[in-house]
Amino acid sequence: MLVGIGLMPHGNPVLDPPDEETKRLAGVLKEIGREFSGVDAHVLISPHNVRMSDHLGVIMAQHLISWLGFEGVELPGEWETDRELAEEVYNAWKGAEIPVVGLHFASRSGEYSRWPLTWGELIPLQFLEKKPLVLLTPARGLSRETLIKAGEVLGEVIERSEKRIALIVSADQGHAHDENGPYGYRKESEEYDKLIMELIKENRLEELPSVPDGLIEKALPDSYWQMLIMLGAMRRADFDLKASAYACPTYFGMAGALWVRK
Repeated sequence: MLVGIGLMPHGNPVLDPPDEETKRLAGVLKEIGREFSGVDAHVLISPHNVRMSDHLGVIMAQHLISWLGFEGVELPGEWETDRELAEEVYNAWKGAEIPVVGLHFASRSGEYSRWPLTWGELIPLQFLEKKPLVLLTPARGLSRETLIKAGEVLGEVIERSEKRIALIVSADQGHAHDENGPYGYRKESEEYDKLIMELIKENRLEELPSVPDGLIEKALPDSYWQMLIMLGAMRRADFDLKASAYACPTYFGMAGALWVRK
């Protein structure tokens, strides 16, 4: 059963908040951790793991190992894949004719079945109790309709499960908020972030598919594609928004939100 959904950023500032806005955001992330402390597994969608343009990824490796932090921040740890649930997601997507790849590394099981984790997974995981994990990756080359359908199928798989499962969506927003940042300044980053927060707070996420391509391209988010998957999954049950916050202490925006099942 899908007990709730957490939208969680993966920027280093939430680990040591430099201002009040970021402190409030970190507070929402801690609330997500408390809310989901009793679940049996997390399903985590991350944009910073293996990247494939036109296929979704389901990580099948047995051991998930901290490997790549961001800007020198190391977050060691090891997590275990819920391989039964991962297989169910893969088979359901395959059966629904959604482009998907099941991913192993080195070995299919045992000690050497290991997969690296990046800051895209590690930072959200710092706020969550350690649970078995299913790691999924989005694909920017797939249509909006396909990504939403993938979320609907994912939601069906989770709903059928006897386990209590939380869906975690790792996402940062626009990446061009600062002229001194690596992508310079674009007003569209602010416009995109404002729109996303409006859709979240006003319960208008069904409008996500209509966000203009041009705005997404210029705003430089890494959130949009996994949020479409999230939207599809949310259609499988009724959820209430319990908490949300936004901060932009550096060149990229960060949003956090917690939805709990009604």
